[in-house]
Amino acid sequence: MHAFAVASPGPDFAVVMKQSLQQGRRVGIITSIGVGAGILLHVAYSILGVSLLIKTTDWLYQTLIYAAALYLVWMGIGALRSRANTIDDAPPSEINAHSSIKAFMVGFITNGLNPKATLFFLTLYTLAIPATSSLLAKLTYGVYLAFATACWFIFVSFLVSHKRVRLAYVSHGYIFDRLMGAVLVIMAIILVVAQ
Repeated sequence: MHAFAVASPGPDFAVVMKQSLQQGRRVGIITSIGVGAGILLHVAYSILGVSLLIKTTDWLYQTLIYAAALYLVWMGIGALRSRANTIDDAPPSEINAHSSIKAFMVGFITNGLNPKATLFFLTLYTLAIPATSSLLAKLTYGVYLAFATACWFIFVSFLVSHKRVRLAYVSHGYIFDRLMGAVLVIMAIILVVAQ
């Protein structure tokens, strides 16, 4: 179930690709770790029973949907404003702690506000994982899912930050950025309209 959910295209995938192409492998990997850590947020509220509250309180769920949509629009507009040759080719030694924290937070917030992930964990912790499971078992599932998610997106980071892919991106990256920006805005619109 998780493999299908994590591999299907969504905001997490778009952000990891964008970060890896624009800023390189290291930033892509840190963003991927942030996405994986975002899973722990979903695990925490699912274990604490907040998932039941979210599922049964329509206004709270709607608020989360709109927050996610606004975040996607904000990121999409930033990408739509991309200009030619705006790649940051700083070598890894020049990437400071601030940009590492920023990359981590981009991944964490993207996953934390990802409604696809919210729905997945609502389903997983209410239907697939028995309520009688121990707290340790539920935590173990959650840590595994966070780790597996981070590993998948680190793999994606390695693929898209390959030298040839990045060289192609340097020449025409602004087109990709604008396309990804449009995709993020469209995802936000679909998210709101599909309610």
